[in-house]
Amino acid sequence: MRPAIIEKTPADLRQTPNWPDTAAARAAFSWQVEATGLSGLPGGGLNLAFEAVDRHAAGPRRSHVALRLLERGERRREVSYGELGRLTSRFANLLTTLGIKSGARLFVLCNRGLELYLGVLGGLKAGCVVAPLFAAFGPEPLETRLRLGEGEVLLTSTALYRRKVAALRERLPRLRHVLLYDEDNGAVQVADTHDLHRLLGEAADEFEVAPTRADSPSLLHFTSGTTGTPKGALHVHGAALTHYVTGKYALDLHPGDVFWCTADPGWVTGTSYGILAPLLLGVTSVVDCAEFDAERWYAILERERISVWYTAPTAIRLLMKAGAELARRHRHPNLRFVASVGEPLNPEAVWWGQEVLGLPIHDNWWQTETGGIMLANTAAMPIKPGSMGRPLPGIEAAIVQRREDGALDFLGDEVIGELALKQPWPGMFRAYLGQDERYRRCFAGDWYLSGDLARRDADGYYWFVGRSDDVIKSAGHLIGPFEVESALLEHPAVAEAAVIGKPDPILGETVKAFVSLKGGFAAGAALHDELLGHARKRLGAAVAPKELDILASLPRTRSGKLMRRLLKARELGLPEGDTSTLENPT
Repeated sequence: MRPAIIEKTPADLRQTPNWPDTAAARAAFSWQVEATGLSGLPGGGLNLAFEAVDRHAAGPRRSHVALRLLERGERRREVSYGELGRLTSRFANLLTTLGIKSGARLFVLCNRGLELYLGVLGGLKAGCVVAPLFAAFGPEPLETRLRLGEGEVLLTSTALYRRKVAALRERLPRLRHVLLYDEDNGAVQVADTHDLHRLLGEAADEFEVAPTRADSPSLLHFTSGTTGTPKGALHVHGAALTHYVTGKYALDLHPGDVFWCTADPGWVTGTSYGILAPLLLGVTSVVDCAEFDAERWYAILERERISVWYTAPTAIRLLMKAGAELARRHRHPNLRFVASVGEPLNPEAVWWGQEVLGLPIHDNWWQTETGGIMLANTAAMPIKPGSMGRPLPGIEAAIVQRREDGALDFLGDEVIGELALKQPWPGMFRAYLGQDERYRRCFAGDWYLSGDLARRDADGYYWFVGRSDDVIKSAGHLIGPFEVESALLEHPAVAEAAVIGKPDPILGETVKAFVSLKGGFAAGAALHDELLGHARKRLGAAVAPKELDILASLPRTRSGKLMRRLLKARELGLPEGDTSTLENPT
Protein backbone atom coordinates (compact mmCIF):
# COMPACT_ATOMS: atom_id res chain seq x y z
CA MET A 1 0.00 0.00 0.00
CA ARG A 2 1.32 3.43 -0.89
CA PRO A 3 2.22 5.79 1.97
CA ALA A 4 0.04 8.83 2.67
CA ILE A 5 2.95 11.25 2.20
CA ILE A 6 5.71 11.54 -0.38
CA GLU A 7 8.68 12.78 1.59
CA LYS A 8 11.48 14.81 -0.04
CA THR A 9 15.22 14.27 0.35
CA PRO A 10 17.98 16.59 -0.91
CA ALA A 11 18.57 14.13 -3.77
CA ASP A 12 14.90 14.37 -4.75
CA LEU A 13 15.08 18.14 -5.04
CA ARG A 14 18.00 18.17 -7.52
CA GLN A 15 18.38 21.93 -6.88
CA THR A 16 18.09 24.01 -3.73
CA PRO A 17 14.50 25.33 -3.74
CA ASN A 18 13.79 29.05 -3.81
CA TRP A 19 11.33 28.54 -0.96
CA PRO A 20 12.46 26.45 2.02
CA ASP A 21 8.92 26.35 3.43
CA THR A 22 9.91 26.69 7.05
CA ALA A 23 8.08 28.57 9.79
CA ALA A 24 10.91 31.09 9.92
CA ALA A 25 10.76 31.71 6.18
CA ARG A 26 7.01 32.24 6.31
CA ALA A 27 7.30 34.65 9.19
CA ALA A 28 9.99 36.63 7.38
CA PHE A 29 8.09 36.93 4.08
CA SER A 30 7.24 40.45 2.94
CA TRP A 31 5.58 41.61 -0.28
CA GLN A 32 7.53 44.86 0.09
CA VAL A 33 10.85 43.01 0.17
CA GLU A 34 9.88 40.84 -2.81
CA ALA A 35 8.92 43.96 -4.75
CA THR A 36 12.60 44.95 -4.82
CA GLY A 37 13.05 42.15 -7.36
CA LEU A 38 11.15 44.31 -9.85
CA SER A 39 12.52 47.51 -11.38
CA GLY A 40 9.59 49.88 -11.77
CA LEU A 41 9.36 52.31 -14.67
CA PRO A 42 12.23 54.79 -14.98
CA GLY A 43 9.91 57.73 -14.34
CA GLY A 44 7.91 55.94 -11.64
CA GLY A 45 5.02 53.53 -11.91
CA LEU A 46 4.80 49.86 -12.85
CA ASN A 47 4.16 48.07 -16.15
CA LEU A 48 3.87 44.30 -16.59
CA ALA A 49 5.55 44.21 -20.01
CA PHE A 50 8.42 46.46 -18.94
CA GLU A 51 9.14 44.12 -16.03
CA ALA A 52 8.76 40.99 -18.18
CA VAL A 53 10.78 42.18 -21.18
CA ASP A 54 12.41 45.61 -21.25
CA ARG A 55 14.37 45.45 -18.00
CA HIS A 56 15.95 42.18 -19.19
CA ALA A 57 16.46 43.50 -22.73
CA ALA A 58 18.48 46.39 -21.31
CA GLY A 59 20.49 44.22 -18.91
CA PRO A 60 22.77 41.20 -18.73
CA ARG A 61 20.03 38.83 -19.98
CA ARG A 62 19.67 40.73 -23.25
CA SER A 63 21.04 37.79 -25.29
CA HIS A 64 19.35 35.09 -23.19
CA VAL A 65 16.60 33.16 -24.99
CA ALA A 66 13.19 34.37 -23.85
CA LEU A 67 11.00 32.26 -26.16
CA ARG A 68 11.78 29.02 -27.95
CA LEU A 69 8.97 28.56 -30.45
CA LEU A 70 8.36 25.03 -31.73
CA GLU A 71 6.51 25.95 -34.88
CA ARG A 72 4.62 23.87 -37.41
CA GLY A 73 6.61 21.61 -39.70
CA GLU A 74 9.33 21.04 -37.07
CA ARG A 75 10.54 24.62 -37.46
CA ARG A 76 12.18 26.11 -34.39
CA ARG A 77 12.71 29.78 -33.64
CA GLU A 78 14.47 31.35 -30.67
CA VAL A 79 13.77 34.92 -29.60
CA SER A 80 16.12 36.64 -27.16
CA TYR A 81 15.02 39.17 -24.58
CA GLY A 82 16.68 41.88 -26.65
CA GLU A 83 14.77 40.90 -29.80
CA LEU A 84 11.53 40.52 -27.89
CA GLY A 85 12.03 44.02 -26.51
CA ARG A 86 12.44 45.47 -30.02
CA LEU A 87 9.51 43.59 -31.52
CA THR A 88 7.09 44.43 -28.71
CA SER A 89 8.13 48.08 -28.94
CA ARG A 90 7.34 47.98 -32.65
CA PHE A 91 3.90 46.62 -31.86
CA ALA A 92 3.32 49.35 -29.28
CA ASN A 93 4.42 51.99 -31.80
CA LEU A 94 2.06 50.47 -34.36
CA LEU A 95 -0.84 50.94 -31.95
CA THR A 96 0.14 54.55 -31.35
CA THR A 97 0.28 55.18 -35.10
CA LEU A 98 -3.30 53.91 -35.37
CA GLY A 99 -4.37 56.39 -32.71
CA ILE A 100 -4.89 53.78 -29.98
CA LYS A 101 -4.73 55.44 -26.57
CA SER A 102 -3.71 54.06 -23.20
CA GLY A 103 -6.66 52.23 -21.64
CA ALA A 104 -8.06 50.96 -24.96
CA ARG A 105 -9.26 47.34 -25.04
CA LEU A 106 -7.06 45.11 -27.23
CA PHE A 107 -8.30 41.56 -27.89
CA VAL A 108 -5.79 38.92 -28.99
CA LEU A 109 -7.24 35.95 -30.90
CA CYS A 110 -4.20 33.95 -32.00
CA ASN A 111 -2.94 30.42 -32.17
CA ARG A 112 0.28 29.92 -30.22
CA GLY A 113 3.03 31.75 -32.05
CA LEU A 114 5.16 34.88 -31.90
CA GLU A 115 2.31 37.20 -32.91
CA LEU A 116 0.36 36.27 -29.80
CA TYR A 117 3.26 37.26 -27.54
CA LEU A 118 3.84 40.51 -29.42
CA GLY A 119 0.16 41.39 -29.07
CA VAL A 120 -0.09 40.71 -25.35
CA LEU A 121 3.25 42.27 -24.36
CA GLY A 122 3.22 45.12 -26.88
CA GLY A 123 -0.34 45.97 -25.91
CA LEU A 124 0.61 46.12 -22.23
CA LYS A 125 3.56 48.37 -23.09
CA ALA A 126 1.17 50.75 -24.83
CA GLY A 127 -1.07 50.84 -21.77
CA CYS A 128 -3.89 48.86 -23.38
CA VAL A 129 -6.15 46.55 -21.41
CA VAL A 130 -5.34 43.23 -23.10
CA ALA A 131 -7.87 40.41 -23.35
CA PRO A 132 -6.44 37.11 -24.67
CA LEU A 133 -9.04 34.91 -26.38
CA PHE A 134 -9.08 31.17 -26.92
CA ALA A 135 -8.52 30.53 -30.62
CA ALA A 136 -10.97 27.60 -30.69
CA PHE A 137 -13.92 29.75 -29.60
CA GLY A 138 -16.84 29.82 -32.01
CA PRO A 139 -18.34 33.07 -33.34
CA GLU A 140 -20.95 33.36 -30.59
CA PRO A 141 -18.58 33.36 -27.57
CA LEU A 142 -16.20 35.64 -29.48
CA GLU A 143 -18.96 38.14 -30.15
CA THR A 144 -20.09 37.99 -26.52
CA ARG A 145 -16.61 38.74 -25.18
CA LEU A 146 -15.79 41.44 -27.72
CA ARG A 147 -19.10 43.13 -26.99
CA LEU A 148 -18.90 42.85 -23.18
CA GLY A 149 -15.27 43.94 -23.22
CA GLU A 150 -15.92 46.82 -25.63
CA GLY A 151 -13.04 45.70 -27.82
CA GLU A 152 -11.51 48.48 -29.91
CA VAL A 153 -8.63 46.53 -31.49
CA LEU A 154 -8.43 42.88 -32.50
CA LEU A 155 -5.25 41.01 -33.40
CA THR A 156 -5.85 37.72 -35.20
CA SER A 157 -4.85 35.62 -38.19
CA THR A 158 -6.44 35.87 -41.62
CA ALA A 159 -7.84 32.36 -41.33
CA LEU A 160 -9.42 32.92 -37.90
CA TYR A 161 -10.82 36.27 -38.98
CA ARG A 162 -12.49 34.92 -42.11
CA ARG A 163 -13.85 31.87 -40.33
CA LYS A 164 -15.04 33.44 -37.08
CA VAL A 165 -15.02 37.23 -37.01
CA ALA A 166 -15.75 38.74 -40.43
CA ALA A 167 -19.48 38.11 -40.19
CA LEU A 168 -19.58 39.78 -36.77
CA ARG A 169 -18.04 43.14 -37.72
CA GLU A 170 -21.30 44.97 -38.32
CA ARG A 171 -22.52 43.92 -34.86
CA LEU A 172 -19.37 45.26 -33.15
CA PRO A 173 -19.44 49.03 -33.70
CA ARG A 174 -16.71 49.67 -31.12
CA LEU A 175 -14.21 47.46 -32.98
CA ARG A 176 -12.22 50.13 -34.84
CA HIS A 177 -9.14 48.22 -35.97
CA VAL A 178 -8.37 44.62 -36.96
CA LEU A 179 -4.71 43.60 -37.31
CA LEU A 180 -4.19 40.50 -39.45
CA TYR A 181 -1.28 38.20 -40.24
CA ASP A 182 -1.10 35.12 -42.41
CA GLU A 183 0.14 32.01 -40.58
CA ASP A 184 1.76 30.79 -43.81
CA ASN A 185 3.55 34.14 -44.30
CA GLY A 186 1.34 35.10 -47.23
CA ALA A 187 0.08 38.58 -48.03
CA VAL A 188 -2.91 40.00 -46.14
CA GLN A 189 -5.58 41.20 -48.54
CA VAL A 190 -8.76 41.59 -46.51
CA ALA A 191 -10.92 44.70 -46.70
CA ASP A 192 -11.17 46.96 -43.64
CA THR A 193 -8.17 45.37 -41.90
CA HIS A 194 -4.47 46.16 -41.38
CA ASP A 195 -1.48 44.03 -42.39
CA LEU A 196 0.29 43.38 -39.08
CA HIS A 197 3.72 42.52 -40.45
CA ARG A 198 3.78 45.40 -42.92
CA LEU A 199 3.03 47.85 -40.10
CA LEU A 200 5.57 46.17 -37.82
CA GLY A 201 8.19 46.60 -40.53
CA GLU A 202 7.48 50.32 -40.67
CA ALA A 203 7.49 50.86 -36.88
CA ALA A 204 10.40 52.06 -34.78
CA ASP A 205 12.36 49.79 -32.40
CA GLU A 206 12.20 52.22 -29.48
CA PHE A 207 9.10 52.95 -27.45
CA GLU A 208 8.56 54.82 -24.20
CA VAL A 209 6.40 52.52 -22.11
CA ALA A 210 3.06 54.00 -21.09
CA PRO A 211 3.19 55.49 -17.57
CA THR A 212 1.00 52.87 -15.94
CA ARG A 213 0.80 52.42 -12.17
CA ALA A 214 0.35 49.34 -10.01
CA ASP A 215 -3.41 49.98 -9.92
CA SER A 216 -3.78 50.63 -13.68
CA PRO A 217 -5.91 48.05 -15.54
CA SER A 218 -3.81 45.55 -17.47
CA LEU A 219 -5.54 42.27 -18.36
CA LEU A 220 -9.13 41.26 -18.90
CA HIS A 221 -9.79 37.54 -18.47
CA PHE A 222 -13.18 36.01 -19.15
CA THR A 223 -14.14 33.00 -17.12
CA SER A 224 -15.17 30.09 -19.33
CA GLY A 225 -18.92 30.52 -19.28
CA THR A 226 -20.36 27.43 -20.96
CA THR A 227 -23.70 28.41 -19.48
CA GLY A 228 -24.86 31.94 -18.89
CA THR A 229 -22.90 35.12 -19.51
CA PRO A 230 -19.12 34.92 -18.95
CA LYS A 231 -17.61 37.14 -16.28
CA GLY A 232 -14.85 39.53 -17.27
CA ALA A 233 -12.30 39.69 -14.43
CA LEU A 234 -10.23 42.86 -14.60
CA HIS A 235 -6.63 42.77 -13.35
CA VAL A 236 -3.97 45.45 -12.81
CA HIS A 237 -0.27 45.93 -13.53
CA GLY A 238 0.49 45.34 -9.84
CA ALA A 239 -0.20 41.65 -10.55
CA ALA A 240 3.41 41.56 -11.79
CA LEU A 241 4.48 41.00 -8.19
CA THR A 242 2.14 38.02 -7.76
CA HIS A 243 3.36 36.43 -11.01
CA TYR A 244 6.98 37.06 -10.00
CA VAL A 245 6.65 35.63 -6.48
CA THR A 246 4.52 32.62 -7.42
CA GLY A 247 6.77 31.76 -10.36
CA LYS A 248 9.72 31.80 -8.00
CA TYR A 249 8.16 29.98 -5.04
CA ALA A 250 5.27 27.83 -6.37
CA LEU A 251 7.00 26.79 -9.63
CA ASP A 252 10.55 27.12 -8.26
CA LEU A 253 11.87 28.89 -11.36
CA HIS A 254 15.61 29.66 -11.41
CA PRO A 255 17.49 31.80 -13.98
CA GLY A 256 18.94 28.79 -15.82
CA ASP A 257 15.65 26.91 -16.20
CA VAL A 258 13.95 25.90 -19.44
CA PHE A 259 10.26 26.14 -18.64
CA TRP A 260 7.27 24.68 -20.46
CA CYS A 261 3.71 25.69 -19.63
CA THR A 262 1.33 23.69 -21.81
CA ALA A 263 -1.72 25.89 -21.15
CA ASP A 264 -3.12 27.85 -24.08
CA PRO A 265 -2.57 31.62 -23.56
CA GLY A 266 -6.24 32.13 -24.37
CA TRP A 267 -6.87 31.01 -20.78
CA VAL A 268 -5.60 32.72 -17.64
CA THR A 269 -2.99 30.04 -16.85
CA GLY A 270 -1.47 30.37 -20.30
CA THR A 271 -1.20 34.15 -19.88
CA SER A 272 -0.07 34.30 -16.27
CA TYR A 273 2.37 31.36 -16.40
CA GLY A 274 2.82 30.71 -20.11
CA ILE A 275 3.78 34.33 -20.83
CA LEU A 276 4.31 36.58 -17.82
CA ALA A 277 5.80 34.68 -14.86
CA PRO A 278 8.73 33.04 -16.70
CA LEU A 279 9.61 36.30 -18.47
CA LEU A 280 9.43 38.23 -15.20
CA LEU A 281 12.02 35.80 -13.83
CA GLY A 282 14.19 35.95 -16.96
CA VAL A 283 13.96 32.27 -17.88
CA THR A 284 13.54 30.56 -21.24
CA SER A 285 10.00 29.50 -22.15
CA VAL A 286 9.26 26.74 -24.64
CA VAL A 287 6.14 27.36 -26.73
CA ASP A 288 4.67 24.33 -28.51
CA CYS A 289 2.53 25.59 -31.38
CA ALA A 290 0.91 22.19 -32.08
CA GLU A 291 -1.85 20.24 -30.38
CA PHE A 292 -1.42 17.49 -27.78
CA ASP A 293 0.36 14.35 -28.89
CA ALA A 294 1.78 12.04 -26.23
CA GLU A 295 4.80 10.91 -28.26
CA ARG A 296 5.74 14.46 -29.23
CA TRP A 297 5.28 15.77 -25.69
CA TYR A 298 7.73 13.23 -24.31
CA ALA A 299 10.12 14.12 -27.13
CA ILE A 300 9.84 17.81 -26.21
CA LEU A 301 10.69 17.09 -22.58
CA GLU A 302 13.76 15.21 -23.76
CA ARG A 303 14.94 17.26 -26.75
CA GLU A 304 14.34 20.72 -25.31
CA ARG A 305 15.82 19.75 -21.94
CA ILE A 306 12.81 21.00 -20.02
CA SER A 307 13.61 21.50 -16.34
CA VAL A 308 10.27 22.83 -15.02
CA TRP A 309 6.99 21.67 -16.51
CA TYR A 310 3.54 23.14 -15.73
CA THR A 311 0.61 21.24 -17.21
CA ALA A 312 -2.99 20.20 -16.60
CA PRO A 313 -4.56 17.13 -14.97
CA THR A 314 -6.28 16.21 -18.22
CA ALA A 315 -2.95 16.15 -20.05
CA ILE A 316 -1.45 13.99 -17.32
CA ARG A 317 -4.35 11.56 -17.53
CA LEU A 318 -3.95 11.37 -21.31
CA LEU A 319 -0.28 10.56 -20.85
CA MET A 320 -1.24 7.92 -18.31
CA LYS A 321 -3.71 6.51 -20.83
CA ALA A 322 -0.93 6.29 -23.44
CA GLY A 323 0.92 3.90 -21.15
CA ALA A 324 4.12 3.85 -19.12
CA GLU A 325 6.07 2.11 -21.88
CA LEU A 326 5.83 5.17 -24.12
CA ALA A 327 7.14 7.37 -21.31
CA ARG A 328 10.10 5.05 -20.71
CA ARG A 329 11.27 5.34 -24.32
CA HIS A 330 12.39 8.89 -23.54
CA ARG A 331 14.89 10.27 -21.07
CA HIS A 332 14.52 13.67 -19.45
CA PRO A 333 17.44 14.06 -17.02
CA ASN A 334 16.98 17.84 -16.86
CA LEU A 335 13.41 17.63 -15.60
CA ARG A 336 13.36 18.42 -11.90
CA PHE A 337 9.92 19.86 -11.08
CA VAL A 338 6.44 19.10 -12.43
CA ALA A 339 3.33 21.03 -11.41
CA SER A 340 -0.32 20.87 -12.36
CA VAL A 341 -3.33 23.19 -12.37
CA GLY A 342 -6.77 23.48 -13.96
CA GLU A 343 -8.71 21.16 -11.70
CA PRO A 344 -7.77 19.03 -8.69
CA LEU A 345 -5.15 16.39 -9.29
CA ASN A 346 -6.17 12.90 -8.26
CA PRO A 347 -3.73 10.98 -6.02
CA GLU A 348 -3.24 8.34 -8.71
CA ALA A 349 -1.79 10.98 -11.05
CA VAL A 350 0.62 12.22 -8.38
CA TRP A 351 1.90 8.70 -7.87
CA TRP A 352 2.09 8.06 -11.62
CA GLY A 353 4.52 10.96 -11.86
CA GLN A 354 6.64 9.53 -9.08
CA GLU A 355 6.68 6.02 -10.53
CA VAL A 356 6.93 6.76 -14.28
CA LEU A 357 8.61 10.17 -14.55
CA GLY A 358 10.64 9.79 -11.37
CA LEU A 359 9.04 12.98 -10.01
CA PRO A 360 5.75 13.51 -8.18
CA ILE A 361 3.26 15.96 -9.71
CA HIS A 362 2.83 19.06 -7.53
CA ASP A 363 -0.77 20.24 -7.49
CA ASN A 364 -1.70 23.87 -6.85
CA TRP A 365 -4.86 25.95 -6.66
CA TRP A 366 -5.91 29.35 -7.89
CA GLN A 367 -8.62 31.02 -9.94
CA THR A 368 -9.03 33.59 -12.70
CA GLU A 369 -10.06 35.98 -9.95
CA THR A 370 -6.99 35.47 -7.75
CA GLY A 371 -4.61 36.30 -10.61
CA GLY A 372 -2.00 33.80 -9.49
CA ILE A 373 -1.30 30.63 -7.52
CA MET A 374 -2.57 30.83 -3.94
CA LEU A 375 -2.11 27.29 -2.57
CA ALA A 376 0.62 24.94 -3.70
CA ASN A 377 2.69 21.88 -3.08
CA THR A 378 6.06 23.61 -3.29
CA ALA A 379 9.38 21.99 -4.15
CA ALA A 380 10.54 21.57 -0.55
CA MET A 381 7.22 20.34 0.88
CA PRO A 382 6.32 16.73 1.57
CA ILE A 383 3.36 15.92 -0.71
CA LYS A 384 0.08 14.49 0.43
CA PRO A 385 -1.27 13.08 -2.86
CA GLY A 386 -4.69 14.54 -3.54
CA SER A 387 -4.07 17.72 -1.57
CA MET A 388 -3.86 21.20 -3.10
CA GLY A 389 -1.02 21.96 -0.71
CA ARG A 390 -0.72 24.89 1.66
CA PRO A 391 -1.06 28.68 1.26
CA LEU A 392 1.93 30.35 -0.35
CA PRO A 393 3.88 32.96 1.60
CA GLY A 394 1.93 36.19 1.83
CA ILE A 395 -1.41 34.36 1.47
CA GLU A 396 -3.76 33.72 4.39
CA ALA A 397 -6.47 31.11 3.79
CA ALA A 398 -9.37 29.83 5.87
CA ILE A 399 -12.38 27.52 5.68
CA VAL A 400 -15.54 29.51 6.33
CA GLN A 401 -19.30 29.47 6.26
CA ARG A 402 -21.27 32.62 5.50
CA ARG A 403 -24.23 33.32 7.72
CA GLU A 404 -27.53 34.77 6.52
CA ASP A 405 -26.47 38.19 7.83
CA GLY A 406 -23.30 38.05 5.72
CA ALA A 407 -20.86 37.49 8.58
CA LEU A 408 -18.42 34.57 8.47
CA ASP A 409 -18.01 31.60 10.76
CA PHE A 410 -14.43 30.24 10.66
CA LEU A 411 -14.41 26.46 10.67
CA GLY A 412 -11.91 24.07 12.22
CA ASP A 413 -9.80 21.29 10.76
CA GLU A 414 -11.51 18.50 8.81
CA VAL A 415 -14.74 20.50 8.45
CA ILE A 416 -16.03 21.17 4.93
CA GLY A 417 -16.69 24.79 4.11
CA GLU A 418 -15.91 27.48 1.58
CA LEU A 419 -12.28 28.29 0.84
CA ALA A 420 -11.60 31.95 1.60
CA LEU A 421 -8.54 34.17 1.19
CA LYS A 422 -7.74 37.28 3.19
CA GLN A 423 -7.28 40.33 1.00
CA PRO A 424 -5.38 42.12 -0.33
CA TRP A 425 -2.64 40.50 -2.38
CA PRO A 426 -1.08 42.13 -5.44
CA GLY A 427 -2.66 39.95 -8.12
CA MET A 428 -6.31 39.98 -7.00
CA PHE A 429 -8.88 41.05 -9.55
CA ARG A 430 -10.42 44.51 -9.15
CA ALA A 431 -13.79 44.13 -10.87
CA TYR A 432 -16.18 42.00 -12.84
CA LEU A 433 -16.68 44.12 -15.90
CA GLY A 434 -20.11 45.72 -15.69
CA GLN A 435 -21.18 43.50 -12.79
CA ASP A 436 -20.48 45.50 -9.65
CA GLU A 437 -22.99 43.70 -7.44
CA ARG A 438 -21.67 40.30 -8.48
CA TYR A 439 -18.16 41.48 -7.60
CA ARG A 440 -19.24 42.72 -4.17
CA ARG A 441 -20.86 39.35 -3.39
CA CYS A 442 -17.42 37.73 -3.67
CA PHE A 443 -16.27 39.46 -0.48
CA ALA A 444 -17.18 39.42 3.19
CA GLY A 445 -15.20 42.01 5.11
CA ASP A 446 -11.52 41.37 4.49
CA TRP A 447 -12.13 37.96 2.91
CA TYR A 448 -12.55 36.82 -0.69
CA LEU A 449 -14.92 33.86 -1.01
CA SER A 450 -13.84 31.48 -3.74
CA GLY A 451 -17.01 29.44 -4.25
CA ASP A 452 -14.93 26.25 -3.83
CA LEU A 453 -15.68 23.85 -1.00
CA ALA A 454 -12.65 22.41 0.76
CA ARG A 455 -11.33 21.16 4.07
CA ARG A 456 -8.06 21.74 5.91
CA ASP A 457 -6.24 18.98 7.77
CA ALA A 458 -4.28 19.25 11.00
CA ASP A 459 -1.01 19.86 9.12
CA GLY A 460 -2.43 22.86 7.25
CA TYR A 461 -2.89 21.08 3.90
CA TYR A 462 -6.06 21.98 1.98
CA TRP A 463 -8.20 19.38 0.19
CA PHE A 464 -10.64 20.22 -2.59
CA VAL A 465 -14.20 18.92 -2.23
CA GLY A 466 -15.96 20.57 -5.17
CA ARG A 467 -17.52 23.73 -6.48
CA SER A 468 -20.35 24.74 -4.19
CA ASP A 469 -22.83 24.07 -7.02
CA ASP A 470 -21.25 20.71 -7.99
CA VAL A 471 -21.34 19.03 -4.57
CA ILE A 472 -23.84 16.15 -4.39
CA LYS A 473 -26.29 15.94 -1.47
CA SER A 474 -27.50 12.37 -1.05
CA ALA A 475 -29.49 11.06 1.95
CA GLY A 476 -27.92 13.73 4.15
CA HIS A 477 -24.39 13.08 2.91
CA LEU A 478 -22.33 15.85 1.31
CA ILE A 479 -20.40 14.11 -1.46
CA GLY A 480 -17.57 15.78 -3.34
CA PRO A 481 -17.18 14.61 -6.96
CA PHE A 482 -13.40 14.70 -6.64
CA GLU A 483 -13.37 12.03 -3.90
CA VAL A 484 -15.45 9.62 -5.98
CA GLU A 485 -13.49 10.31 -9.17
CA SER A 486 -10.20 9.71 -7.36
CA ALA A 487 -11.41 6.33 -6.11
CA LEU A 488 -12.43 5.27 -9.63
CA LEU A 489 -9.07 6.38 -11.01
CA GLU A 490 -7.35 3.94 -8.68
CA HIS A 491 -8.73 1.10 -10.79
CA PRO A 492 -6.14 0.04 -13.40
CA ALA A 493 -8.66 0.22 -16.27
CA VAL A 494 -9.79 3.83 -15.72
CA ALA A 495 -8.16 6.72 -17.57
CA GLU A 496 -10.63 9.47 -16.69
CA ALA A 497 -13.63 9.77 -14.41
CA ALA A 498 -16.33 12.38 -13.86
CA VAL A 499 -19.19 12.30 -11.38
CA ILE A 500 -22.55 14.09 -11.26
CA GLY A 501 -25.58 14.12 -9.01
CA LYS A 502 -28.92 12.89 -10.39
CA PRO A 503 -32.22 13.97 -8.80
CA ASP A 504 -33.83 11.22 -6.72
CA PRO A 505 -37.27 11.51 -5.06
CA ILE A 506 -36.14 9.72 -1.89
CA LEU A 507 -32.43 10.43 -1.48
CA GLY A 508 -32.42 13.92 -2.96
CA GLU A 509 -29.61 12.99 -5.35
CA THR A 510 -27.75 9.85 -6.33
CA VAL A 511 -24.21 9.63 -7.66
CA LYS A 512 -23.64 8.73 -11.30
CA ALA A 513 -20.15 8.21 -12.71
CA PHE A 514 -18.77 8.40 -16.24
CA VAL A 515 -15.40 6.86 -17.09
CA SER A 516 -13.15 6.37 -20.10
CA LEU A 517 -10.74 3.46 -20.25
CA LYS A 518 -7.01 3.04 -20.72
CA GLY A 519 -5.68 1.23 -23.77
CA GLY A 520 -5.96 -2.52 -23.57
CA PHE A 521 -9.29 -2.50 -21.72
CA ALA A 522 -12.68 -3.02 -23.37
CA ALA A 523 -16.07 -1.92 -22.11
CA GLY A 524 -18.46 -4.68 -21.10
CA ALA A 525 -20.89 -5.77 -18.42
CA ALA A 526 -18.20 -7.50 -16.35
CA LEU A 527 -15.95 -4.45 -16.21
CA HIS A 528 -18.94 -2.18 -15.54
CA ASP A 529 -19.90 -4.24 -12.49
CA GLU A 530 -16.28 -4.52 -11.39
CA LEU A 531 -15.91 -0.72 -11.39
CA LEU A 532 -19.09 -0.23 -9.35
CA GLY A 533 -17.87 -2.85 -6.89
CA HIS A 534 -14.45 -1.24 -6.67
CA ALA A 535 -16.04 2.10 -5.81
CA ARG A 536 -18.34 0.56 -3.17
CA LYS A 537 -15.42 -1.21 -1.55
CA ARG A 538 -13.30 1.92 -1.59
CA LEU A 539 -15.95 4.49 -0.58
CA GLY A 540 -18.83 2.66 1.03
CA ALA A 541 -22.36 2.26 -0.29
CA ALA A 542 -23.54 5.72 0.78
CA VAL A 543 -20.93 7.58 -1.28
CA ALA A 544 -20.21 5.22 -4.18
CA PRO A 545 -21.94 5.69 -7.55
CA LYS A 546 -25.23 3.94 -8.08
CA GLU A 547 -24.86 4.17 -11.86
CA LEU A 548 -21.87 4.16 -14.19
CA ASP A 549 -21.44 4.70 -17.93
CA ILE A 550 -18.30 3.83 -19.88
CA LEU A 551 -17.63 6.37 -22.67
CA ALA A 552 -14.99 6.56 -25.36
CA SER A 553 -13.90 9.94 -23.95
CA LEU A 554 -15.18 12.54 -21.52
CA PRO A 555 -16.03 16.10 -22.54
CA ARG A 556 -13.47 18.62 -21.38
CA THR A 557 -12.44 22.14 -22.25
CA ARG A 558 -9.21 22.90 -24.02
CA SER A 559 -8.04 24.42 -20.73
CA GLY A 560 -8.21 20.90 -19.28
CA LYS A 561 -11.37 20.94 -17.17
CA LEU A 562 -13.77 18.03 -17.25
CA MET A 563 -17.23 19.35 -18.08
CA ARG A 564 -19.37 17.74 -15.41
CA ARG A 565 -22.15 20.23 -16.10
CA LEU A 566 -22.30 19.15 -19.72
CA LEU A 567 -22.50 15.50 -18.69
CA LYS A 568 -25.33 16.40 -16.33
CA ALA A 569 -27.18 18.37 -19.01
CA ARG A 570 -26.94 15.44 -21.41
CA GLU A 571 -28.00 12.96 -18.75
CA LEU A 572 -31.05 15.01 -17.72
CA GLY A 573 -31.97 16.30 -21.17
CA LEU A 574 -31.22 19.92 -20.27
CA PRO A 575 -29.86 22.63 -22.60
CA GLU A 576 -26.12 22.18 -23.10
CA GLY A 577 -25.27 25.86 -23.54
CA ASP A 578 -22.22 26.96 -25.50
CA THR A 579 -19.95 24.02 -26.29
CA SER A 580 -17.40 25.87 -28.42
CA THR A 581 -14.77 25.69 -25.66
CA LEU A 582 -14.79 21.90 -25.68
CA GLU A 583 -11.82 19.95 -26.94
CA ASN A 584 -14.14 17.18 -28.15
CA PRO A 585 -17.56 18.86 -28.68
CA THR A 586 -19.19 15.79 -30.17
